Amino acid sequence: MLAVLLLHLVAAVLAPVLVRWWGRTAFLALAVVPAAGFGWVLSRLRTVTAGGEVTERIPWVPALDLEVALRLDALSLTFALLVTGVGALVLLYCARYFEPDDEGSARFAGNLTAFAGSMLGLVLADDLLLLYVFWELTTVFSFLLIGGAGTKLAARRAASQALILTTAGGLAMLVGLIMLGETSGSYLLSEVIADPGSGPLLVAGTMLVLAGAVTKSAMIPFHFWLPAAMEAPTPVSAYLHAAAMVKAGIYLVARLAPGFAEVPGWRPVVLGLGLATMLVGGYRALRQNDLKLLLAFGTVSQLGFLMVLVGSGSRELAAAGLAMTLAHALFKSTLFLTVGVVDHATGMRDLRKLSGLGRRLPSLAVIGTLAAASMAGLPPLLGFVGKEAAFTALWDGGLPDRTAAAVVLTGLVLGSVLTAGYTARFLWGAFARKPGCADSDLVHPPGALFLAAPATLALIGLLAGPFSPLLEPLVAGYADTMPLLAPEAEKLALWHGLQPALLLSALTLAGGALLFVVRRGVFRTQRRMAVGASADEGYWNTLQALDRLAVLVTGTTQRGSLPAYLGTILVVVLALPGSVLLFRAPWPGEWRAWDSPIQALVGAVALIAAVLALRIRQRLSAVLVVGVTGYALAVLFALQGAPDLALTQFLVETLTLVVFVLVLRKLPKDITERHRPRERAGRGVVAVAVGALMAAAGAVAMSARTATPVSVDYPDAAYDLGGGQNVVNVTLVDIRAWDTLGEISLLVVAATGVASLVFLRRRTGSVDRIDPVQLARQQRTSRRAPRGQWLAASAVLAPERRSVILEVVTRILFHTILVFSIFLLFSGHNEPGGGFAGGLVAGLALVLRYLAGGRYELGEAAPVDPGLLLGVGLLFSGGTGVVGLVLGVEVLQTAILETTLPVLGDVKLVTSLFFDIGVYLIVVGLVLDILRSLGAELDREVDEDDPIDAAPGEVIAR
Repeated sequence: MLAVLLLHLVAAVLAPVLVRWWGRTAFLALAVVPAAGFGWVLSRLRTVTAGGEVTERIPWVPALDLEVALRLDALSLTFALLVTGVGALVLLYCARYFEPDDEGSARFAGNLTAFAGSMLGLVLADDLLLLYVFWELTTVFSFLLIGGAGTKLAARRAASQALILTTAGGLAMLVGLIMLGETSGSYLLSEVIADPGSGPLLVAGTMLVLAGAVTKSAMIPFHFWLPAAMEAPTPVSAYLHAAAMVKAGIYLVARLAPGFAEVPGWRPVVLGLGLATMLVGGYRALRQNDLKLLLAFGTVSQLGFLMVLVGSGSRELAAAGLAMTLAHALFKSTLFLTVGVVDHATGMRDLRKLSGLGRRLPSLAVIGTLAAASMAGLPPLLGFVGKEAAFTALWDGGLPDRTAAAVVLTGLVLGSVLTAGYTARFLWGAFARKPGCADSDLVHPPGALFLAAPATLALIGLLAGPFSPLLEPLVAGYADTMPLLAPEAEKLALWHGLQPALLLSALTLAGGALLFVVRRGVFRTQRRMAVGASADEGYWNTLQALDRLAVLVTGTTQRGSLPAYLGTILVVVLALPGSVLLFRAPWPGEWRAWDSPIQALVGAVALIAAVLALRIRQRLSAVLVVGVTGYALAVLFALQGAPDLALTQFLVETLTLVVFVLVLRKLPKDITERHRPRERAGRGVVAVAVGALMAAAGAVAMSARTATPVSVDYPDAAYDLGGGQNVVNVTLVDIRAWDTLGEISLLVVAATGVASLVFLRRRTGSVDRIDPVQLARQQRTSRRAPRGQWLAASAVLAPERRSVILEVVTRILFHTILVFSIFLLFSGHNEPGGGFAGGLVAGLALVLRYLAGGRYELGEAAPVDPGLLLGVGLLFSGGTGVVGLVLGVEVLQTAILETTLPVLGDVKLVTSLFFDIGVYLIVVGLVLDILRSLGAELDREVDEDDPIDAAPGEVIAR
């Protein structure tokens, strides 16, 4: 199971590259991945139907008892077949849905493949927290798929709406899952269901989990996000909104129902919301004119139907629910794909304007009619079998309360009438000839490959009805986990003889036909009964109210005064932690001023520099003096025996000075702000008090330790387990690798966000490159400037901005610094250095090149997008965890590979080196992002007399 999930991950990473290489044909290759998953799941069918299950457990974070626990039983196998089977067909469909030159198809391919893997992981997860991880991954990827390229306002609004609602429900669900895990004493889903525990905490946790399920599956009052998400491309609607994402809530309710159906409040919430959603969705579908929106509201209605069936907690309704889930995934994905073909062929989806497609596209009409017949519940399709089973179960008393069963049955019959009504309207709108309308023109007639996916799904839905008894072992494997409330269990079959359920089915079809016949009157009635308020408007009104509240709070508290903000923070620190430290802290019994007089000298230098920083009025001089305090701290690290910290501090302080210098170019030379003596005295008191507080806190922390530090065992663990002698580096890349991975992820996000704020136009990571011919022209020579000329771009700088000494130094030291950075990278596992220090050194080499030659020289030195370096670096570091799993160790644990080579002899390689390489790339990408945004971009804005900029066409980007 883990291998199948990793295969989806690899395919998702490679998908954009494959699409750029092969165009839309790459979707055919990507379809092989879920198809392989489908084959693997199908190969386990015999084991599962025989009453067994397939499990995999891999330690994740043993100290926290976290593991990758996967489980395949009857329920998860059913949903896994849908996720992989429909996913493969949708990717096949995409090979003809997208145009050959569609720029967004590469991004779409990666997101859709990643979503398929996330959904598969969700239905296979047997750990509560792992399930939540996959749950949120489906939310993120659905947001990306709905929003598309972000160029359409409606798509962005729909994506953000879906993200906010489902994420809010997911956070509530997370709290609920933790409550359930603590109540039952286990975080394994199978164990929680077997023994959920009892008490108020169980009830509260159950309701919170249901909140996540109902938002994900678009139950009332959160149903409106699903129709809005129809702004997404049709393959997204066919997969996420018919067969996958919205089924996540249905799956979760079905998974928990065997153990939680008797929890107080479960049935009222599940049955009440499900029934109301079915009726409201069907009612809204009757008045839609867009074929896709009609199906969207129909999906909302059908999800309500499924919620009622799988959440009832009885054996007979659970069997009907699983059969109906299969039927719904087949017919609804087929119908969405059919609408995509109609839209692609005619360029429209308005059912009032479409005419004559039944004659012009007979194959598509047959496909759509088969799927629609299953949705309406016509025999011999699977939809009829599922609906019959549901009606029979409720008629025989499929709920503990017979009155409740009668009410629910009545509601399902009414909802099915609405379903038959909008199904007839769909078929009429998509394929019938309309009086007074000319036959629709076929702009792009569909080919055989374009129709293959919907035809396959429609055919399966047709064959599954007569052969529904073959589904009985799979359905029974899940349904038998719940009590039987009817006198006997009725098996799935197309024909059970003349019985009340058959009469109810006929009644729903007749009612639906009547609604279609009098559709004009129904539409007028709906328009007269229209209510001004709606859940969608309520959502946007709530967001606007929150925006106004945020503006009010911000306007009240954020006055634009940095001294006021800092002063408030520091005073609170003095008042709260300071009071505790002063009156309750265990003060050390002995004080030692220094270990060496040199430390006192360095401290005095830092103190003098801090005082000078307050007195100097020039900004640049003040920054340099502040830098002295940082360098003094680095010297103290070195004196205390911490060379790694000292090296990193020196490098960070140098880079910080560069950043300050780049920013100061946009600020006045002098600090002109003047403060009254009273203000300066107050600030001085606060500053000195906070400094004393932090010094005291350090001393108290050192003296208050009673337990043995965890770092005592680090040296031995670093060498024995991490394969290195540098404890600091091994700690970062192995012992505390999860912390480091989180920090560098945050670094990537921060770098991207800050740089994006600096760039005024769309941030593309463009590189300033200078054409050699134009450079030769600038140098007023008749020859072509050689491409290999060093610091050639410095020739375009104004003479007063050039420094011969700096150019010479750069020519001498640039390559040496880069080699030294590589040395630090590879030696860091045993000696001072590592990826972070090496990346900073390489970044400073780029700084030197930029200072010597300007932004064009920076483009020559690093002709690469900083975002690419950041992304590849994060992929390297994160991918190390996967390598560890493959080699049989824990995630992000170092694996040591030793071998003997002919010339080199014994060679020892640790996998954490690749983690460090990722850190190296991220740091280099960060520095390059800083130079591009605070350096080159500001140069481009202020350098109006640049001779290259003054001559359009002379600078080219490669």
